[in-house]
Amino acid sequence: MSTFPFTLTDLQNHFTELVPDSFVIHHDAAFWMQGKGTAKRLAILARADNLVLGKFQGEASVFKDLTLKLCPLNHANARALRAHLMWLTPRPIGLATTAGLGDRIGLATPGHVRAMQAVGGSIVPIFAQQSIREMQRTQRTPDDVMTDATFGAFEGGWRKTLGADADHLKTPADIDACVAAGFTFFTIDPGDYVDSEADTASPEHIEQKVAALPWNDLQSSVADLRRQYVGKTIQLEDRAITLDENAVWRAAAKYGRAIAHVAMMYRHLDAKNIPFELEVSVDETETPTTHAEHIFIASELKRLVVHWVSLAPRYIGRFEKSADYIGDVDAFENDFAVHAQIARVFGPYKLSIHSGSDKFSIYPATMRQTRGLVHLKTAGTSYLEALRTIGALDPALFRRIYAFARERYETDRKTYHLSGEVARAPAPESLSDADLPHLLDHFDAREILHVTFGSVLTAKKPDGTFLFRDDLFALLHAHPDAYAANLEKHFVRHLKPFANQV
Repeated sequence: MSTFPFTLTDLQNHFTELVPDSFVIHHDAAFWMQGKGTAKRLAILARADNLVLGKFQGEASVFKDLTLKLCPLNHANARALRAHLMWLTPRPIGLATTAGLGDRIGLATPGHVRAMQAVGGSIVPIFAQQSIREMQRTQRTPDDVMTDATFGAFEGGWRKTLGADADHLKTPADIDACVAAGFTFFTIDPGDYVDSEADTASPEHIEQKVAALPWNDLQSSVADLRRQYVGKTIQLEDRAITLDENAVWRAAAKYGRAIAHVAMMYRHLDAKNIPFELEVSVDETETPTTHAEHIFIASELKRLVVHWVSLAPRYIGRFEKSADYIGDVDAFENDFAVHAQIARVFGPYKLSIHSGSDKFSIYPATMRQTRGLVHLKTAGTSYLEALRTIGALDPALFRRIYAFARERYETDRKTYHLSGEVARAPAPESLSDADLPHLLDHFDAREILHVTFGSVLTAKKPDGTFLFRDDLFALLHAHPDAYAANLEKHFVRHLKPFANQV
């Protein structure tokens, strides 16, 4: 039982900028977020002999008969906070329904927490989620992502399980950096090794591709491939799929090198001797993953003793950034249902929905067909809600960002699957200030604003100062409730379909 002498109300009477949702008493010490904007500090109040005080960096003073320590929001203090308030420590989540709530600017987590709390249900959040590509474009590090998510979850009052996703990792060095920062969910992206030519190549060319696979790394051979798969019938829940020679050879040609890369990355990660879980992602490829190819991927990973918790195939239709699903929703559900059966038969493991933000038309189907074995992955949509907030607070800044984004779009779109066009997006000069926030609801303008995040956040003036970043952050720091409210509204809509029990 705590013997702490003050209540939240007592402390609020003295510390007028105490963030009440953050307040917690643990091991006879009180913790809370103190201050606003860039002046925020982690406050710790305890008896002078409480050992927790020595775990944190900061300035100590006397308050009543206790010691108050005000601590900067740095990496060392984030690590100390995770170590002391263990619910803030990311951990493997297993087969629970999960949602990745990526944050490209490091200020979104309190709003994500509000959405999670509003929705309830059994979804487990992954607040720290960012790909190496996004980190490079925003000039952040794995430690930056983890620290921002830690303090954001603390500020928002999150007290339940959470995860941390090191997303779209391509090299062992990527793994090393994210392990050091404390991530526990590792998404391996072997997309560079997927050979989409296999979908249309001639049989002779396919045979050449199969013969050239790295068979030593795959611990197999062409003869083994034939013996293990050709003619094999896989019994699913409501159908059987027979793997003929053409399907097997094309699956091997398309995904063989990718599977070898995943196995190598898994073994590198497993050697770290940390608690972790793995996701395999082949979603960022040109062509859909067929059911036979999904079976082949899962079978080969199991044969190579790779353990994974979720898989992201390339589904039919188009999963464009910041847009709803593009395609026939009924056809998607029928195709997705078979992928879900494969995941149950060969796992069970979760199906992961990458570029998952704003895909409102298919959320019910994904939850229905997976029976809750699903992981939703979002990222850039939180950045767009930051821009929506900016549009309402400072139309002139938003107008400048939009004009710049239009100039950068053709360059920045090259690493994404997009169909938005500058010519179809409203010109900045054609819009009134009141109309500007509505650009976030326009398909083409939304994609333009979405994929230019890195350029907007890192562009500099000739004197070396940031073109937009400082002004953007200053506004969001000055109006945190406005940003959090926009995020809550937006993410409640995302999360509700996944909170329902199946």
